[in-house]
Amino acid sequence: MAAAIEQACSEIIDGHWHGHFVVDVVQGGAGTSTNMNANEVIANRALELLGHERGDYEHCHPNNDVNLSQSTNDVYPTAIRVATIFKQRELGAALGALSAALHDKAEEFSGVLKMGRTQLQDAVPMTMGQEFEAFAVTTAEDVARLENATTLMLEVNLGGTAIGTGINADPLYPGLAVAALEEITGLDLRLAENLVEATPDTGAFVAFSGTLKRIAVKLSKLCNDLRLLSSGPRCGFNEINLPAMQPGSSIMPGKVNPVIPEVVNQVAYQVIGNDLTITMAAEAGQLQLNVMEPVISFNLFESLDMLNASVRILTERCIRGITVNADRCRELVEGSIGLVTALVPVIGYEGASEVAKEALSTNRSVREIVLAKGLINADELEEILSPRAMTEPRSMS
Repeated sequence: MAAAIEQACSEIIDGHWHGHFVVDVVQGGAGTSTNMNANEVIANRALELLGHERGDYEHCHPNNDVNLSQSTNDVYPTAIRVATIFKQRELGAALGALSAALHDKAEEFSGVLKMGRTQLQDAVPMTMGQEFEAFAVTTAEDVARLENATTLMLEVNLGGTAIGTGINADPLYPGLAVAALEEITGLDLRLAENLVEATPDTGAFVAFSGTLKRIAVKLSKLCNDLRLLSSGPRCGFNEINLPAMQPGSSIMPGKVNPVIPEVVNQVAYQVIGNDLTITMAAEAGQLQLNVMEPVISFNLFESLDMLNASVRILTERCIRGITVNADRCRELVEGSIGLVTALVPVIGYEGASEVAKEALSTNRSVREIVLAKGLINADELEEILSPRAMTEPRSMS
């Protein structure tokens, strides 16, 4: 019987019999419907392998045999944890590819000078490469954060059965079961020190979802920036071009929208909402069990799947195809009042402020006013306003 049960499980893992899993993910009973659905599919397939009819439970019973030494309350959360770890690996790989693509663009755009902005106002110059390298670094940080959050998922309560006391399970079962699951999954799982505490605890899901929310927020900010930088083409920033994916309007000919960043924005909003659902569901636990784990798993997996898909689309259909409008960037730098910041070490804050005010009121460039007033000679001004001087630290002595 054990061999038949094992083969039935292997077949399900390989993708067979999935049509027999008919219960909704979101359900009452803390996942009991899902667990019993699995037990029944396994038992009935094992019966077929043993030469018996489905439902002939005298020879292999869903509860007495397949669910032996187990409870929904230890099997279900353990399964969620294992599935989360494997899904996390896919997202981590996608984020790594996104970071690499952004780094490639940073190198490609390293020689393009542009204006940096704070509060959407002109700040000081930087290179487009610096801007994209910042995108790359912040995305790479998310990969490390995701891996750290996953360590919490390695702790399982398998063998605790109903409420963590281990009723109806052999004392040796928890250790043996976790060791067997480690061998099957290749994961470095560990049995919780206190199974009574671990059974109702959903803190790992809250922490992991919080990491997904953090990733979503940062991805959304990145896409906000891409949308701003590509705005125009005539009346916006127009510093970069995003790949055109589709006609942008049913009424305005020639309009092209930043649809890929917009998709990622919307995925981020969904992930943030899912995190709130997970938080509320985790808070709803009572005494020795949290019955809301089904909705936790539903939202956790949805967040992972949506982030994984959107990050891959962003990388392949947007980031890799971005081009820069170097002439437009140079035009904005030359016309910006923000250049006066580079003059402060030479003519002082007050002097630089006066230059800024005059440039703004007369619609003349900072360079033109400085030379006209003889504040700095042409050669020195050229050095001060060189791309390297304006985008890197320099000695003030």
